[in-house]
Amino acid sequence: MKKTTSYRRLRRERIKKRIHKRIQGTSECPRLAVYRSLRAIYGQLVDDTTQRTLFTISSLSRSLAGDVKKAKGKIEVAKIVGRALGEEAKKRKIERVVFDRSGYLYHGRVKALADATREAGLKF
Repeated sequence: MKKTTSYRRLRRERIKKRIHKRIQGTSECPRLAVYRSLRAIYGQLVDDTTQRTLFTISSLSRSLAGDVKKAKGKIEVAKIVGRALGEEAKKRKIERVVFDRSGYLYHGRVKALADATREAGLKF
């Protein structure tokens, strides 16, 4: 049976709901939410208690444009975004986060972003 795009999207949404039952970010330990599209990857730190996004960094950010152009693939771009997320979190004195993969499998770009964020000094 061929799995259609709508089936995959619905499956990811089910997994995402299941994950969000257990994961919640606070102001001391925000949630690192990852979203990946075919073209870009996004990471944002969210405080679920006040329902606010602390900050967002994506591969489309102007501050990362030069590095992203030099990258030789989507996994390298994810590493650049993860490093930038970690550095920005350190500037804002955030040391611990809860990782939210948003229903994506933990491999490829999602794993690269997480590993680069850990290398930058965030703990999760």
